[in-house]
Amino acid sequence: MKTLSQLSQDLATGKTTAEKLVQECLARIADPSGEGARAFIKVYADSALAEAQASDAARRAGRVASPLAGIPISVKDLFDIGGEVTRAGSVILADAQPAASDAPAIARLRAAGAILIGRTNMTEFAYGANGMNQHYGTPLNPWDRASRRIPGGSTSGGAVSVTDGMAAATIGSDTGGSVRIPSALCGITGLKPTQRRVPLEGAFPLSFTRDSIGPLGSSVGCCAWLDAAMSGEPIATPAARPLRGQRFGVPKTILLDGLASEVSTSFARALTSLSAAGASIEEFEFAELARERDGSLRANFSAVEAYALHRERLATSAGKFDRRVALRLMAGAEMKAADYVDLLKLRADLMASADRTTARFDALLAPTVPVIAPTIVEMDSSDEVFFRNNGLLLRNCAPFNVLDRPALSLPCHRTGDAPVGLMVIGETMGDNRLLALGQSIELALSTNR
Repeated sequence: MKTLSQLSQDLATGKTTAEKLVQECLARIADPSGEGARAFIKVYADSALAEAQASDAARRAGRVASPLAGIPISVKDLFDIGGEVTRAGSVILADAQPAASDAPAIARLRAAGAILIGRTNMTEFAYGANGMNQHYGTPLNPWDRASRRIPGGSTSGGAVSVTDGMAAATIGSDTGGSVRIPSALCGITGLKPTQRRVPLEGAFPLSFTRDSIGPLGSSVGCCAWLDAAMSGEPIATPAARPLRGQRFGVPKTILLDGLASEVSTSFARALTSLSAAGASIEEFEFAELARERDGSLRANFSAVEAYALHRERLATSAGKFDRRVALRLMAGAEMKAADYVDLLKLRADLMASADRTTARFDALLAPTVPVIAPTIVEMDSSDEVFFRNNGLLLRNCAPFNVLDRPALSLPCHRTGDAPVGLMVIGETMGDNRLLALGQSIELALSTNR
């Protein structure tokens, strides 16, 4: 996988063309032995080629919209594209009204010259961390396709589109880890930004309290470029911050419990690499995480807010939903309004308290996901196993949506091993500082892979 910076340089020097990049992506999508049919819900073959030809002509004339110009990317099926129905990985919305215009995040990427190669598969209505979809199939994890492992979700097709070279990068959403989880399980990089930095309009919601829009790519720099474009900032690679003297906190509360051996080994090795680079690492109790867990057991933002959104569809057309998605949605009907109000108050308190607790650190470190990717057979063995594993996949990521902290997931496993993500968590609205740190962490980890 080439980075966006490398592709941009190749385009600038004439080593490749936008048309060639698009043709290569389309060939991989169409490969009958590949995952294109499961990774994509819709492919923009004709329009992508036309846009690529126009981009090449503009470049020859000296007009280049941005460093992203001419680079093919994919977008999750929950984003509005003008003139198209936004299905959000469902079949129940097939007859909905087409979107009047592109979602602002997508419009900004188009304005920067990025080329949309297609809409990617996802867990229905983004409600699940596993990446499975009974309507459109489940794209297989690139690490161990023989065992048919899940890709993670809900941005499942997007992650696989990047690992398999069907897109140079992708745009997803993250409500409880839906960017970071597939990034970790598939061995790529993903960013959950501070929520308000990227406009949510035109992205089909799951939880208006916790939703955010973020990129997945092959490097921290890729994520930084796409995040900058979507947030309306100048597109540039952040200057790396030296690791020597940086203070990293490792929360002992919940996030290190019951790690799979592969995750524990890779995480420990990552900490050793960062320490060797001069960073100081301190384990600490993060009591706010336990308070968040306890509060979310009584009422859960996603459950309540998603049920409110889908309750009429559930009442009239429940059979058109993925059965397990419907079960999770219906759980919101049992939650009490008073508990939801308490959760809103708790969130405000936790955000302020967590800021004080972590103020002495430059960033926090944790495994993105406590387990490696389960197999589809295991996930389908029973509802009990399915929901237990889904909860484990979400466990480490979801609290930072409640706290509204930006968070990166970077691969920290050795080549050939099961993919494992290192989550690097910053301060609210400290996204650019986090990305600068991420650049240095990425380099330190790459020497040990």
